[in-house]
Amino acid sequence: MAKRTPPKAVKLRPVQATPAVQLVPAGFYETTFAPFLAKYAIILALSLVAIASARIWSTYSVFSLTVDEPGHFACGLEYLQKHIYQYETQHPPLGRAMAALGPFLAGSRLRGLADRNKEGVEVIRHSADRDRTVTLMRLGILPFFWLACLVIFVWAARDFGKPVAVLATGLFTLIPPVLAHAGLATTDMPLTACLGAAFLALTSWARNPNWKNALLLGLAAAAAALSKFTALGFLPAAALLGLAFYLAFHWPGFRKLASLAQARAATFGLAVAIGALVVWAAYWLSFGVVPLWHVRLPAPEFFDGIAVAIEHNTQGHGAYLLGETGTKGWWYYFPVVLSVKTPTAFLILLLLGIWPCWKYRARPGFLLPLAFSLGILFSGMAGHVNIGVRHILPVYIGFAIIAAVAVDRSMRGRSMAFVGSGLVLWLALSGALKHPDYLSYFNEFVPREPEKILVDSDLDWGQDLKRLAKRLRELGVRKIGIESFGEPTIPSLYDLPPNEPVDYRYPTQVWTVIHPTIANTSDFIYHPALAGTDYASLSRTTETLQPWFRKIDPTERVGALLLFRTPPENVVSVPSIEVAPK
Repeated sequence: MAKRTPPKAVKLRPVQATPAVQLVPAGFYETTFAPFLAKYAIILALSLVAIASARIWSTYSVFSLTVDEPGHFACGLEYLQKHIYQYETQHPPLGRAMAALGPFLAGSRLRGLADRNKEGVEVIRHSADRDRTVTLMRLGILPFFWLACLVIFVWAARDFGKPVAVLATGLFTLIPPVLAHAGLATTDMPLTACLGAAFLALTSWARNPNWKNALLLGLAAAAAALSKFTALGFLPAAALLGLAFYLAFHWPGFRKLASLAQARAATFGLAVAIGALVVWAAYWLSFGVVPLWHVRLPAPEFFDGIAVAIEHNTQGHGAYLLGETGTKGWWYYFPVVLSVKTPTAFLILLLLGIWPCWKYRARPGFLLPLAFSLGILFSGMAGHVNIGVRHILPVYIGFAIIAAVAVDRSMRGRSMAFVGSGLVLWLALSGALKHPDYLSYFNEFVPREPEKILVDSDLDWGQDLKRLAKRLRELGVRKIGIESFGEPTIPSLYDLPPNEPVDYRYPTQVWTVIHPTIANTSDFIYHPALAGTDYASLSRTTETLQPWFRKIDPTERVGALLLFRTPPENVVSVPSIEVAPK
């Protein structure tokens, strides 16, 4: 047999491997910082809230009573001491009772005056330590700030993850209007916290309509209704907008929609029943006639407050915006307010965050923060009471989450990481540099003379009388002209020199203090000589209504107050007032 020759080995050329797709390497944020935020989320969030709380605490000793605080305090004290609610029903008792709780436990009691504002001032005047009483009042509102931060953290963690939850909580604690109203004994921070909690509970129940979530929804909705009556409009508006967003991108069909509604009917009824019972219990299970409606109902004070609030909104409220005054408001008031009272860096983050929320709109939860804030904003724009960003303060809950999404997304890209971190730093500095003047804060769009844009609780809410007293002592001023803003007895708490009302025609004192709110919202010139005059008979020409202090620059500013020193050469008189015979 022939011997076989083995075949020659074939040399194969090495196959060129196809280059692998080069993935963008994860950056520092994804590999290090985001996991750090997630791991220590609760500790970091609590630390941020603690820092903000210290900032709020530090304002207590700086600012005098604002216009609304004495009245809220007296109503809360009446509620705790007498177990009735009759001083004023237009605002529910939750925030007021919390503001009065500390002083009540420390021994503060009503003094029997009929007017709630005077009563509040007199209780403080007769306190052993006035500053301590005011501090205890304001401390009663701080838990609502904590609750608002908790709502943001839980909401953001549920829908966006723990890193975004930490970022959103931190951003919220850096917003000056939030810090301002978290530090005052008023109803605006209670509304913010409780409305946010109610919306969070509502969305949790909608996803999982069990009895536990229904119970939480009833409690949270009752708390919102007991914080401020605007919640009764804000919550449904936000809920309907959220539902509209959901149905627009997850339309289940009419049959499925009916089935979903039927599956939730029983637990929703439970939530309504729990909420109604809690509200009735909060009014001490009272039963009686609602004055404006002439019907007998449980918790008549609650329904009377709703009726009064509706009437107030219908009649409007004296307001000022961009050089104009009016009582019916302006549809664009709150957009303007947000544009100048919100830090510029936060506004940029908000705009950057709307895009990813919209881009991933098909994912459940991504449009809920926008629905919440826009529901409140649109409702506010339809109202006729335009006296401060505080009336739509809850919008910052949703906005903070959206802005945090922007930070999270920007930090994941190399080119945008510097932008995101820079904007956060800018935001932090913009508020810190204005400390403690969070109430009168305006962003970089208003470098000077903010009183030409807004007044009232956005600038001058009576908070600077302590500073004024100190400055007048430094100047050796022995007498001043000043027009009281709010309760006329408030200035007497702060050791001001003897004072008299301001003559709008010409200065009667060398030193005159002008509240920008009074200057810009007074409809008629006031002078003691005109006491009892039929003001409708005054000449309403622009020249006649132009007071002297609008024709010269103030000598200096004391906080938001305008201080004038008027030697003879600076005095500019105005034309005499024409009074028609009666």
